[in-house]
Amino acid sequence: MRSIVVIAARDDWPTDRIVKILTERGASVFRMDTADFPQRLTPAVRIDQAATWNGALVTSTRAVDLADVSAVYYRAPGAFAFPDGMSGPERRFAAAQARAGLGGIITALDRCRWVSHPAAMARAEYKPVQLAAARDVGLRIAPTLITNQPEAVRAFAAEIAGPIVCKPVASPVFIEGDQLKAVYSRRLTDEDLTDLRGLGVTAHLFQAWADKAYEVRLTVVGNRMFATEVHAGSDAAHEDWRTDYASLTYTATHTPPHIAHGVRLLLDQLGLRYAALDFVISPGGEWTFLEANPCGQWDWIAHEANHPIAEAIADELQGVST
Repeated sequence: MRSIVVIAARDDWPTDRIVKILTERGASVFRMDTADFPQRLTPAVRIDQAATWNGALVTSTRAVDLADVSAVYYRAPGAFAFPDGMSGPERRFAAAQARAGLGGIITALDRCRWVSHPAAMARAEYKPVQLAAARDVGLRIAPTLITNQPEAVRAFAAEIAGPIVCKPVASPVFIEGDQLKAVYSRRLTDEDLTDLRGLGVTAHLFQAWADKAYEVRLTVVGNRMFATEVHAGSDAAHEDWRTDYASLTYTATHTPPHIAHGVRLLLDQLGLRYAALDFVISPGGEWTFLEANPCGQWDWIAHEANHPIAEAIADELQGVST
């Protein structure tokens, strides 16, 4: 029996659901976390003129032969965990070797199904790449500026002649003082535009505010699309629904054919077999693309809208046609 390799953090419980479904179906699953390397996970693989990379990944309880891998599910694994006593420079050197060694072995698995390949996911994380690709395939996008120049922001705001919003260009989550914090999207006031001190220290993304009746989280697995209306119940959630989950209500909905066509082209262009996409729906029903997260959360929206997303991911890994 060929194996499905699952690469995710050990405490990622949505991944537990997928593993459970695959196991109940009789699939052979090898689960690993890159945080297991090098103390609980060992690779021993080789390549020569006669054969491509071959060998095994081994833990204390399981092993998988690379030649037997039929599919890989890749979802935000943990950082490498090195032995105590290593200095900072030693850890940085070891981490670079681990990324190139173990990471290279994993990404070299090119004769199997990926959901999704980490190289494609890494490229798709760039919002400029997403927005350009979405525009190219015919999806509507909001006018967007990325800059660290205050005068460019003021010129952009004057040109838009309407509200603009400031968003993080990369992940909005960071750790400060052992606390997990997040930066949310925010509409800028005239006072904000007057005082843009601190803008010059890094890149910022500014976007024309899109009038919204509600938003849609569109979760895509292979050729299947699970659309959910997200209705904000507070002013804060209307601006960025991640700020007030308690006020949100959800309704399963359908994806218009022209949007579904554009999304399929977009994910093909980005090389993704899974993504969580966000759209703003105007009062007139027009869809505006915001972003595509190649590792976006899906379990809560599956529960709220009764979408079989875990089963769809298992289907995709097993090559089940839908």
